[in-house]
Amino acid sequence: MAIIIKTTEEIQNMREGGKILEQTLNETLKRAEPGISTYELDQFAENYIKKNGGIPSFKGYQGFPGTLCTCRNEVIVHGIPKKDDILEEGDLFTIDCGVTYKGMITDAARTKLIGKVTPEKEKLLKTAIKALSIAIDTAKPGTRLGEVSKNIQEVIEEAGFYIIKDLTGHGVGKKLHEDPLVTNYFDGNDGPTLKEGMTLAIEPIFSVSTGQMKTLTDQWTIVTADHSPAVQVENTILITKTGNEVLTGVVK
Repeated sequence: MAIIIKTTEEIQNMREGGKILEQTLNETLKRAEPGISTYELDQFAENYIKKNGGIPSFKGYQGFPGTLCTCRNEVIVHGIPKKDDILEEGDLFTIDCGVTYKGMITDAARTKLIGKVTPEKEKLLKTAIKALSIAIDTAKPGTRLGEVSKNIQEVIEEAGFYIIKDLTGHGVGKKLHEDPLVTNYFDGNDGPTLKEGMTLAIEPIFSVSTGQMKTLTDQWTIVTADHSPAVQVENTILITKTGNEVLTGVVK
């Protein structure tokens, strides 16, 4: 496993790209209301990124057609934005996005409750934010990565939810997906020791009632096997000398 330590210049470029990504997610979610299509949101995000000097990292990646992954309810990840995919009252809605800035990539996801939702969906999002927060608090130089994964697992399972074990966080920066894998559960391996200059995309991903998933015929959209709601939140962080720095803003 070759974990890339970023240079001062690369970190600064990720910092600036992370700000563009944070603003893109915030501004896009402001527009996520009942009646709008995921395609319209995707167009807005793409234009916003470009207007601010970034490049959408996801668009064209292995053939993916969108700037955003747009995921409603049972869609876990990789939902394709569509004109006929319309947000409705009661949706649990996630957007995942990447920004390339001066050659360096940041990756983050946010989830919004659309209007009045079930208590179950509220609990899903609250748990996801807590899991991400605790994971970030754990990620410091000298800590083994397995400790981060263990803490994510603990929060999710204590809430009674099910981790989608086939989907993980990852290193990020020069490429969208770098070493190491950041699992949302402890697999018995303590993993690498975190060091200053590492950059990680941490993303708890789980559902109400299953750890199983299936891919739809578009070969991208991944849904829960039992169609129960799923959630994902994500931030890119930098391991610093004394702790970490979140490069893509605060999840609320």
